[in-house]
Amino acid sequence: MSRRLFVESFIQAWQALVTNRLRTLLSLLGVMIGIFMITAVFAVSDSLEENLKGIFSSVRSDVLFVEKMPWTFSAGYPWWKYALREDPTLEDAELLQGRLPSARSIAFQTGSMVTIEKGSSSFQGARLAAVTLDYLDAIELDIAEGRFFTPREVQASIPVVLLGKKLVDRLFPNGNAIGQSCTVAGRTARVIGVLAQEGTSIVGEGSDDLALIPVTFAKQLLNFKALKASILIRAKEGVDLETLRGEVIAAYRPIRRLHPRDESDFAVNEVDMLTAFIDVLFGQVEYGVWFIGAFAILIGCFSVANIMFVSVKERTPLIGVQKALGAKRSFILAQFLTEAVALCIMGALLALFAVGLLVVMVNVLSEGMSLVFGPDRFLLGLGIAVISGVIAGLAPALQAARMDPVEAMRAA
Repeated sequence: MSRRLFVESFIQAWQALVTNRLRTLLSLLGVMIGIFMITAVFAVSDSLEENLKGIFSSVRSDVLFVEKMPWTFSAGYPWWKYALREDPTLEDAELLQGRLPSARSIAFQTGSMVTIEKGSSSFQGARLAAVTLDYLDAIELDIAEGRFFTPREVQASIPVVLLGKKLVDRLFPNGNAIGQSCTVAGRTARVIGVLAQEGTSIVGEGSDDLALIPVTFAKQLLNFKALKASILIRAKEGVDLETLRGEVIAAYRPIRRLHPRDESDFAVNEVDMLTAFIDVLFGQVEYGVWFIGAFAILIGCFSVANIMFVSVKERTPLIGVQKALGAKRSFILAQFLTEAVALCIMGALLALFAVGLLVVMVNVLSEGMSLVFGPDRFLLGLGIAVISGVIAGLAPALQAARMDPVEAMRAA
């Protein structure tokens, strides 16, 4: 019975749409705009969130980062205190070796923006990362060709480099970069590895514009005191990060020559801090989208309610006949509610089709920007349509259900 009622109501809604196209489309415009705006903005925010979290996908979850700045700021903490801190040094990382029983490996990284050249070709603004040998244990590098540094290359300061795919394409257009030489910040280095292509995203180039060199070779190129630096500490298997964090703080404070009463002048960060911050940030964005979209949907509800009142007026004699033949109030109520829901679903399908078309066009035509539109957002749009239909159709449906059959038939 309920299935038949929905089908009949959907047919009546379609007939109303066909008979009064302009009136119906204008009435559904608010719902369509509201659902389009909500789902479209969610598609953009979901894509941005996915890209931001994808940046940290190469970082292992059991790694701590010792830096001068925390990744998230506590409320009310003066920012200038962080700015006055000193970055960790390579010597600090070396001193931590052997002092952390729960650590599997300790690595150091720093870097800068440099120009990399090969003959007449050059790439300005390449991201240069100077790292130690254990960096590969903390960060999951996808090396498409070649290899990582050897212990001998790091110890002997041999000028070798791993290049991202974008750098290789610019400097070695014919491919075959392995074994070739290029100039990194004015010094010649031999290419020993090529990183797998990640592609351009909304938030950046990934590792495609990255160059990796041994930290010992980097000492000849860069002034480490003027650069940001990090110590990467990976926990042993079975050791939780809180245990390792306690060991790091206890071991690093004496290295920084801090008095027991002094506040720590370094931060111990982990990836979960950033992902949690991203979740909170996009949660706030979602609230804002709902707040703005609700106004458009509310206007749409008024429009649908208006067309339903007109529909009740036009079908008053039919309502009287149905009641005279024994139709209950619940049947009349369900009939008009279902029709209102069906109208809103039609508007939602048009809006969702437009969003899907927008996503396809952006993904096909835009280089470096990729949008996602998952089935959960599609179902969300339909859910909004159903709720909007119930809200918009409730008052007209109640009016129809309460009609006196004799008076309704006299209206003919």
